[in-house]
Amino acid sequence: MVDRFSVTKRSEIMSRVRGTDTTPEVRVRSFLHRLGYRFRLHRRGLPGRPDIVMPSHRAAVFVHGCFWHQHLGCAKATLPATNREKWAAKLARNVERDGENLRALQEAGWRVATVWECNLNDPRVVIASLSEILTDLKDRVTGSAVVL
Repeated sequence: MVDRFSVTKRSEIMSRVRGTDTTPEVRVRSFLHRLGYRFRLHRRGLPGRPDIVMPSHRAAVFVHGCFWHQHLGCAKATLPATNREKWAAKLARNVERDGENLRALQEAGWRVATVWECNLNDPRVVIASLSEILTDLKDRVTGSAVVL
């Protein structure tokens, strides 16, 4: 199936896809900040330039969009109907790169968490993801008072 947009129009559309400061990323940052965590953003020099870096905890957080990083089992992680071969290769490479960056960070002594876009509506899932790298997180969260 052929793309319904011209190459120029598709390029314009794709140029508007943001790589940083996305809505899911801002929500996770707001959540962490309200809990008293302080962090750095997109720290250069670390594999994959994690979205959120907490050097004092030696922790990094990736906030992944389900489509772009192909979240397994998620309805948002489907291939577009047009140009499927190109998209399949591109998205597969994203997943491969994610794995490489994760391994490199862990080998360098960093604890890494991934927060998926589709899980942001359930604070318990976000807390569970982040608790793996932030050992004091459960002490800071009091019941269901946390709203993302």
